[in-house]
Amino acid sequence: MKRDTIISIAKGIAIILMVVAHAEAPGWLCKFIFEFHMPLFFITAGYFFSLKYLDNEATFVKKRVKGLYWPFVKWAVFFLIIHNWMFDLGILNETFGNEAGGVTHPYSWHQMQQNLWTIVTAMGGYDAFLCGAFWFFRGLFVASILYLIIYKVMDAGISRICQLPRFSRFSASRKAVPYLICILLLLLCGWKTYEGLRVINLIQGGYRDMMGCFFFGCGYIFRQFVVRYQKATDRVFVSLPLTLVFAVIVFLFSKYLTANMNWRSTYTQFLSLPVPALLGFLMTYNISRWIDGTKGWLKRFLVYTGDHTLNIFIFHIISYKVVSLLKIWYYGLDPRQIGCHMVIHDHSQEDLFWILYTIAGVGIPLLGTWLSGLIKERFKVYRASSESRPQ
Repeated sequence: MKRDTIISIAKGIAIILMVVAHAEAPGWLCKFIFEFHMPLFFITAGYFFSLKYLDNEATFVKKRVKGLYWPFVKWAVFFLIIHNWMFDLGILNETFGNEAGGVTHPYSWHQMQQNLWTIVTAMGGYDAFLCGAFWFFRGLFVASILYLIIYKVMDAGISRICQLPRFSRFSASRKAVPYLICILLLLLCGWKTYEGLRVINLIQGGYRDMMGCFFFGCGYIFRQFVVRYQKATDRVFVSLPLTLVFAVIVFLFSKYLTANMNWRSTYTQFLSLPVPALLGFLMTYNISRWIDGTKGWLKRFLVYTGDHTLNIFIFHIISYKVVSLLKIWYYGLDPRQIGCHMVIHDHSQEDLFWILYTIAGVGIPLLGTWLSGLIKERFKVYRASSESRPQ
């Protein structure tokens, strides 16, 4: 069966947009990107959810642990170990930090131990200045397992009700479960943000995780209608205007009702998020379909990028430091500005260094991924040839 690469391309576009936004691109562009780029990852994850896991929960959880929890712990611990060393190298310092003026500090032995415990037990405690995007691992881990739990409970409850004689004619109502889950999550998130409530056993209060669960569910629902959606938008004179309309609506939201998946989102920001997030996904999906129909380098690059978003999530911030060195030299800045998070803020809204930051943030992790794969392949060939030689 031919592999469907549309979602890989969409993920590739989304991860590039994330790197652009973190690189402090022009303000209007960042606001536009923030409206939909992180929800898109949750939607694409939900797209691949299967009901077979309702009876095989262990397999689903094992996949989530292997694909999200373990990479998070491994790399969060790695950056924890090198945190103080980064101060010795001058990569981090206590003078320059984020746009709000906040800086990071070397860890005491006690802090390192506490962070280690928090990493392992709560998927928190990661180095905010080197691993600022790591919240996504926890968000998707919690959202996907929460979706499975709610689906299983709700489906079982409806099935039991439908077994009663008076409700037997409502057996088809099981099909409504995905929609009921999304409605439930929206109501809970609305209640949470309106009252300023926190899920105290989730780092950052649970808003991102719960909204992530909502978008995860939207991805699963979209999968049920994707063939019909494709047929409805097959003609260029339909899909192109529709995509432009989606883009305009997302832009208007970004200008007048700005929202994103910020863990401190207000009630107004919560209300402003679902529409542009979902339309932004459809916009990206349409663009991905057009690219998927080509055979050039752009498709190959975006598929490869979409298949390796994990490494870009992990290493794009540290990769920015290469461009920061260049910017320090170009403007004659204080060398300690390399410690700025995520990029050097001086002149960021005036120059085009955000383009170089984007190239480094995407290119360096992908280059490392390619070289790593090449070395592993060469090692396998060498090992196979060694084993085949007569002793």
